[in-house]
Amino acid sequence: MATVAINLATGTFQQEEIIVGIDLGTTNSLVAYVHPDSRQPVAINDQGRGSIVPSVVHFPADGAEPVVGTEAREFLLTDPQRTIYSVKRLLGKSYRDLGNHADQLGYKVIDDNSESLVKIRVEDRFYSPIELSADILKELRARAEHALKTPVNRAVITVPAYFNDSQRQATRDAGRLAGLEVLRIVNEPTAAALAYGIGLDPSDEKTVAVYDLGGGTFDISILRIQQGIFEVLSTNGDTYLGGDDFDRVVAEYWTSAFQLPAAFRSNPHLQQQLRLAAEMAKKYLSQHDDFTTHLTDEAGQNIAVMLTRAQFNDLIRPLVDRTIAACRQALQDSTLAATDLDAVLLVGGSTRVPLVYDAVSAFFGQPANNSLNPDEVVALGAAIQADILAGNRRDVLLLDVTPLTLGIETLGGLLDPIIPRNSKIPTKAGRQYTTSIDGQVNLKIAVYQGERDLVSQNRKLGEFVLTGIPAMPAGLPKVDVNFLLNADGILQVEAIELRSNTRQQVEIKPQYGLTDEQVEQMLMDSLVNAKEDVAARLLIEARTAAEQLLYQVGNFTKKNRQHLTEEELTATEAQVGKVRSALAGPERDPILKAMDELDELTRPYAERVMNISIQQAMAGKKIG
Repeated sequence: MATVAINLATGTFQQEEIIVGIDLGTTNSLVAYVHPDSRQPVAINDQGRGSIVPSVVHFPADGAEPVVGTEAREFLLTDPQRTIYSVKRLLGKSYRDLGNHADQLGYKVIDDNSESLVKIRVEDRFYSPIELSADILKELRARAEHALKTPVNRAVITVPAYFNDSQRQATRDAGRLAGLEVLRIVNEPTAAALAYGIGLDPSDEKTVAVYDLGGGTFDISILRIQQGIFEVLSTNGDTYLGGDDFDRVVAEYWTSAFQLPAAFRSNPHLQQQLRLAAEMAKKYLSQHDDFTTHLTDEAGQNIAVMLTRAQFNDLIRPLVDRTIAACRQALQDSTLAATDLDAVLLVGGSTRVPLVYDAVSAFFGQPANNSLNPDEVVALGAAIQADILAGNRRDVLLLDVTPLTLGIETLGGLLDPIIPRNSKIPTKAGRQYTTSIDGQVNLKIAVYQGERDLVSQNRKLGEFVLTGIPAMPAGLPKVDVNFLLNADGILQVEAIELRSNTRQQVEIKPQYGLTDEQVEQMLMDSLVNAKEDVAARLLIEARTAAEQLLYQVGNFTKKNRQHLTEEELTATEAQVGKVRSALAGPERDPILKAMDELDELTRPYAERVMNISIQQAMAGKKIG
């Protein structure tokens, strides 16, 4: 007996599961789908709460489930250290990537003085940006399921075109952790062009610029769209520039101009009050000429602060100029002139600022197109892309893709993806690695295919050894590993040690021996085990980082004993013991806590030794 499904929200027959489009944004996130009757993309507005979900996660003090969205945003003022915002800025980033930006956040970002990915500390719990992004995606998924009255398990998620591989993989991992099969990671400018209707007609031949200025990221992309094929000619931008920075310069101006008490720089509650007031000023001045509000200091006194639109424009002009410089570079890289463009599309809430609109229109020599809601345009485009993947649009060509992720084994038995599944082929991608042991002269490169985080649960395709690496301290050699996947699905892997130009190549056929059923099973396993996989990955990464920290601390104390007191050496040894004890346990958070405490304990020693080193170098001496 045949069965049919009826979608209770739309009242229509549903032949297959709905695939949603998701814009995971710095400030706000949205989920959209293509309505089966109108065939138009629609941003989902669950229970009339609005289509926009603030990208904010709050962790209640009682340990209850995290609160996400509008409700969480209310805790920014009352409980800032438990309320995480702008997490997209942290995706795929190490602490060193953040530099002094870490001090501008109202919550604790852990500095482990390494290139490992950042962690956020909330009391004794540690969260990765991937876990926090997954919480936002879970909320979007829940809203979609409630509004559409149907399970939602598959999605297209957008990212800035300027996102690197690490940031894209982090986004994919967040989707998996939220229980979503991420069918495609789509560049936001491509999604925006689709939403504006460009490229949906096969006869379209257009060259467009997409200027995307969101809360935390900016990118400019030049696209050529021809017969349903989207080709990115060039892209440029900054993954740490956006409306948040407009707010920051306003807050800094008020702090100086109105001589705000020092507590507005150090007290998390006052910091957030100032930041939110600056955000309010930015939005208000997009429609009005002047803005006034009152801030409340620690003593309960009100302090009036004011800003005119002219002052606001002067403050943000250097930031807007940075975006125009990126536009100039993108045009130059595309070998096109501004007059060659058919349209300039505006994306992102920050493009509502009049100075931004005027600057973009002036640079490109034509009025920028802002006819669509800049907050919704990317999610709407993602929904169209999802509809294409569902096979509902035959007029847009999807180029051949590789069905499973290709990557190599890294420290701890983890799979480091080089070419994600669904990547267009032919394609080329690469990553840089280094050695983990002093004097290491060989590096084994093992290639795997599959969607699981641990290589033991994926399929090994082959391996080779790069020999002849010059003996150097751990971390000094630079080894580029490049994957070249041709149109026939044949993979060529090349490894080059850059300092010595030592190289090795091997050809691998990634499809060999895998049936369609095996591919489907690997995808199913990755979904069923997503939570356990990510937990295992995070535990292995914590253990690897801890072992590296112990190695560094051991080296440091051995070389610099003469500059440390007996009490400092004893305290360091005791804390090292705590890290080793935590390493023996099955949980990640105790490892991270012990590492954080060891880092805080030893940082003053390292600074002192560095100062001594500088003084002795100035005196013509050398420290061991």
